[in-house]
Amino acid sequence: QVQLVESGGGSVQAGGSLRLSCSASGTIFSRNDMGWYRQAPGKQREMVASISSGGSTTYADSVKGRFTISRDNAKNTVYLQMNSLKPEDTAVYYCYAVSTYDRAFVSWGQGTQVTVSS
Repeated sequence: QVQLVESGGGSVQAGGSLRLSCSASGTIFSRNDMGWYRQAPGKQREMVASISSGGSTTYADSVKGRFTISRDNAKNTVYLQMNSLKPEDTAVYYCYAVSTYDRAFVSWGQGTQVTVSS
């Protein structure tokens, strides 16, 4: 059973930075594409950033140039560095893992709250 545990959320003023971490267990981490979604109150969940098992990255237009996703396969951890935060970045951020063996096998973390005040 894959377990994903997020950490690093919190409250910050606009313009500040946070780094989210997502630690994985119960899987061969390097054989998973990883990423982050977020969900703000009253809004649909949206993709923020993803990183493939090979290290290719994608970003939502709203975070390009401000957020950076990375992974450390030795530590079974994926990171989301968030800079120049805006109030509209306020949301619960969820880590996910997609197995490259079976792309129907998707796991989610419990989420971590990020609050950006103006």
